[in-house]
Amino acid sequence: GAVTDSTANTGVGHNSGASITTGDSNTFFGHQSGDATTTASDNTGVGKDALGANTTGASNVAVGKGALAANTSGIESVAVGIDAGGANTTGRITAVGRHAVKSNTTATENTGIGYRALRDTTTGANNTAVGGDALLSNTTGTENVAVGKGALDAATTGDYNTGIGTGALSDHTTGSDNTAVGRNALGSNTTASNNTAVGKGALVLNTTGTGNTAVGRNALDAVTTASNSTAVGANA
Repeated sequence: GAVTDSTANTGVGHNSGASITTGDSNTFFGHQSGDATTTASDNTGVGKDALGANTTGASNVAVGKGALAANTSGIESVAVGIDAGGANTTGRITAVGRHAVKSNTTATENTGIGYRALRDTTTGANNTAVGGDALLSNTTGTENVAVGKGALDAATTGDYNTGIGTGALSDHTTGSDNTAVGRNALGSNTTASNNTAVGKGALVLNTTGTGNTAVGRNALDAVTTASNSTAVGANA
């Protein structure tokens, strides 16, 4: 049933908001949504188990079954989608899409928008992923940016990588400081670092070569392991 009190809390659903003691302005809809909340305020949970473990975390928004389900004291997180931000406990995150930022626990300032975006990230912080499966496999890598379906989807622990475009840096795993802009740019790169590729297919076959710069469609597209090469222009 619905429960409202003088501190402007609303709970609709079995045990929804049932443990609130002094928290204010919480709204919970769904089976056991916000059922552990005690003193926290300004939370919104919609869906079964949404914000289910939250006790003192404030100003969170969770919409979807299991969204922010493990959050305890984390503040100012937003999760929309089934299991979005589901493992987050204390981090401040934004997750939009089913399983987006699902495994994040304590890391802060991660943003995942799209189906499974940043799904496997646990403690890596300050990452931004926009697009289905963008930065899918990242675990502890920090300050990575992936925009486009499958961009940086194999990256695990690398830092400071930027992949913009469908499949950009899609095979990349552990290297750092790479920049790829364009469809499939640096698409085969695995562990190499310090490469820059701008243009569709630029450095597309590079795997372990480092310090390369390719600007233009298909620039340096035959390079695989060579390092410190520079090419400017289409097919250069």
